[in-house]
Amino acid sequence: MQKAVKTAARKAGIDKRVTCYTLRHSFATTMLVNGINIRMLQKLMGHADVKTTELYTQVINKDISRLTSPLDGLDL
Repeated sequence: MQKAVKTAARKAGIDKRVTCYTLRHSFATTMLVNGINIRMLQKLMGHADVKTTELYTQVINKDISRLTSPLDGLDL
């Protein structure tokens, strides 16, 4: 798996070190940015303690004004 990730990174022109953990971290961060509940993410990531999952919140910079309500998607 790691070899495939490195090959893909090289083909994409990414010069930084990319690992399978990079993909896991990117997934978790993206889920948080998209508004997933931290407890659900904890379960998805297989973390026993939510504090481990909370580490991903340190790398995101959420702009509260950009958050949308679930009601915004309804055609009323």
